[in-house]
Amino acid sequence: MDKNKILVTGGLGFIGSHTVVALQKEGFEVVIIDDLSNSKIEVLDGITAITGVKPEFVQFDLKKKDLVEQFFKTHHIDGIIHFAASKAVGESVEKPLMYYENNISTLIYLLQESVKNNVENFIFSSSCTVYGQADELPITENAPIKPAESPYGNTKQIGEEILNDTAKVEDINVIALRYFNPIGAHSSTKIGELPIGVPQNLIPFVTQTAAGIRKELQVFGDDYPTPDGTAIRDYIHVVDLAEAHVAALNRLLEKKNKSKFETFNVGTGEGNSVLEVIRAFEKVSGKKLDYKIVGRREGDITSAYADTTLVNKELGWKSKLNLEDALKSAWEWQLKQV
Repeated sequence: MDKNKILVTGGLGFIGSHTVVALQKEGFEVVIIDDLSNSKIEVLDGITAITGVKPEFVQFDLKKKDLVEQFFKTHHIDGIIHFAASKAVGESVEKPLMYYENNISTLIYLLQESVKNNVENFIFSSSCTVYGQADELPITENAPIKPAESPYGNTKQIGEEILNDTAKVEDINVIALRYFNPIGAHSSTKIGELPIGVPQNLIPFVTQTAAGIRKELQVFGDDYPTPDGTAIRDYIHVVDLAEAHVAALNRLLEKKNKSKFETFNVGTGEGNSVLEVIRAFEKVSGKKLDYKIVGRREGDITSAYADTTLVNKELGWKSKLNLEDALKSAWEWQLKQV
């Protein structure tokens, strides 16, 4: 039997590259589309070094509809995992039109070609941002979808609505994975989080500060209604998150999905504050971090962590690695970059 060929868009990005590794280790054939707007071609070498298999790579911008059509004319695809999107909350507040064009039009073009070419299996990279500030913690999949706090969060909500509407009328099955805060790096240190320019996420800022690349870490707000005043998030190791995508894909390929559009929270089920993360990092790295408390950042919420009951039961997936594991791997990855 031929291997299933899986298209991974944004496959040279942080989560995408780790998912490509997990897919290849499971025996899937992978083709990557990435425009390298927020990733580097060297990541392809890292994937190849880890797995011993070089995935097919096609470089183009998914906003170019004609190129999307051309791709599907020349490739038979069994499933799609769609990561390619702009993802910085702050930047989305400043550049909403860029985010709507990039995150929504690309999804539509991919779906149009999926329907046209009978690609029945689609996994969407969604986000816990769809819940906004949830009324109850931990957050279950039944939590109400709140008005988005940022254009980025709104593109994830709209994306899910587009997928749900499409699945109702077309021969396509969709799983939207709503992930919490992915961090860490592959244990080989051959791939990891490699932000271009100033990091938008906490952990690369932490590791770059510890490595002396950044002068000091900014902590956005210490007046949140949390035990230490800093915002709480559910930090999941990217290697665990990659495995969740493989589990979701297998569910679709084996036709075990219970509806045509399913959503799962992917997190650890535990929340850690920014200051707890800083202390944990100092412990695993032996480095003292210079940080400064500054004002809250627009679009940020107080607290979010996952109820993982559904994903544990339905996908048979559970996070295995803890916060210290993730921070240690992120630091080891950072040291390789200096």
